[in-house]
Amino acid sequence: MSDGGYGTIVMEKIIINGAKPLRGTIEVSGAKNAALPILLAALMVDDKCVIENVPCISDVTLSLEILSSMGCRIRMLTKNTVEIDSRFATGGVSPYDLVRRMRGSYYLIGAELGRWGRAYVGLPGGCDIGIRPIDQHIKGFRALGAEISVEGGYVKASADELSGASIYFDNVTVGGTINVMIAATRAKGTTVIENAAREPHIVDLANFLNSCGAKITGAGTDVIKIKGVDKLYGSTYAIIPDMIEAGTYMCAAAATRGRLRVNNVIPKHLESISAKLEEMGVEIIENDDSVEVCGNGELRRVNIKTLPYPGFPTDMNPQIGVLLCLAKGVSCLTESIYDNRFKYVEELKRMGASITVDGSTAIIEGGGMLSAAPVKALDLRAGAAMIIAGLAAKGRTEIEDIHFIERGYDDIVGKLRSVGADIKKVIIPSAVSFEKAN
Repeated sequence: MSDGGYGTIVMEKIIINGAKPLRGTIEVSGAKNAALPILLAALMVDDKCVIENVPCISDVTLSLEILSSMGCRIRMLTKNTVEIDSRFATGGVSPYDLVRRMRGSYYLIGAELGRWGRAYVGLPGGCDIGIRPIDQHIKGFRALGAEISVEGGYVKASADELSGASIYFDNVTVGGTINVMIAATRAKGTTVIENAAREPHIVDLANFLNSCGAKITGAGTDVIKIKGVDKLYGSTYAIIPDMIEAGTYMCAAAATRGRLRVNNVIPKHLESISAKLEEMGVEIIENDDSVEVCGNGELRRVNIKTLPYPGFPTDMNPQIGVLLCLAKGVSCLTESIYDNRFKYVEELKRMGASITVDGSTAIIEGGGMLSAAPVKALDLRAGAAMIIAGLAAKGRTEIEDIHFIERGYDDIVGKLRSVGADIKKVIIPSAVSFEKAN
């Protein structure tokens, strides 16, 4: 809900009339999980960077607002291309109210440390999908020579000089790998990160930094080496396609018994998703930069465990959970990354799903039809799951709190409508006064 003017509350919803097969071609935008660290890492570059294939999502808008507030000059060259001029930026001034709205804002710590040797950044926010500590980030920064403290909701870091170090993460951490890699890019000497995360967006960040003059090798493996450089230079760089957006549309095609060609993808990034869909009986055809998904057959039960890349991604847990509700038989879906990923289960139960959560495992009795119902998007990927469920269910599904969905999906309503979905976003003003609402 948002203020739509004095005395008015405005609610935005997505409304779906389901049970219509999706057919046609759908385009995937740039990867959210690559865009955020790349945009914030541009702060390290004392020059102009042009970033292409930037998704039109609220988290990107927020990132650019943060950079602008720090003195970066932002120009949108096209809808999906932005120029960031960081020559006049100042560290330690990012607005707390903006930073706390986005989890990825903690990459500012690494960027500020790398460029100015000090950082002052509010603790991040984002979706509530469980405990996501930054202890490994702090461990890495301290190994580089920084003093770190957390005071009054802010992370404060400083170093006379960052120096290369050998860092072994206690557990695989995507955020920690990215943050330490950013800071180490301008540290003196060589940094070696062991037990590093291997996700494609880590490779993309390394490629962007290298295009600006960094010396990073090993990204995509569990050992990354960074030879520090004194200065980074401007470059033009295109962000990789979003594998989670692609996987979401693949699940939507299977859930509606449709046939979709999902364009602008890197099929190798989708291998764990494609493999599970094929195990469920979905036909997958890989092309050079697209995948075709045909969901005409009956869905079969499978067991799935989320794992760090190249395993099945945690960000696809809710979307595949919807498919398992439609598959014949009992499936087990185990979450090994985040402890609060199954919040969406209660919303699916409103639609008739039979799911029991036991610790980190959801036991899903599938084979039935989902029924349309009013539901909420409890976080970004849970919201995507509600859309898939609404597309599969008979009747009218209304989804509230869609701002979560807009954090990570570029025009998902328009894209789905283009392939046959009866879906729309509506703005519902209410005559409720603030006084009554409160």
